[in-house]
Amino acid sequence: MRKHILAIAALAGVTLSGAAYAHATLKAENPAPNAVVSNSLKEVRLTFSEAVTPAFSGIKLTDLTGKAIATGAPHLDAKNQKALVVPLKSTLAAGKYQLAWYAVSDDAHRVTGKYSFSVKR
Repeated sequence: MRKHILAIAALAGVTLSGAAYAHATLKAENPAPNAVVSNSLKEVRLTFSEAVTPAFSGIKLTDLTGKAIATGAPHLDAKNQKALVVPLKSTLAAGKYQLAWYAVSDDAHRVTGKYSFSVKR
């Protein structure tokens, strides 16, 4: 009987710990990786598998020379708490851009990634 209780406790621990250690994963991006967008782009929108904390999440946007592009404060979309929105402070010139993103969810684990996209004239 004791072996059965220990087995059930171990199984419950493994099952519950999987949920506790799940991290936010990036599900959708706008602009998308390798996309070609117009220079009327006003914001970057990243949608995650769970809500992230805007104070500890955001992006670094750079042009091909490595010059940083100014962005506004990240915030969650009012209608979708899983979507992080980062406004752009100016119109992007034609060219290729590198976007590095980082996000922290309730589990306090930081996830990161990067991709590039281009702006057409």
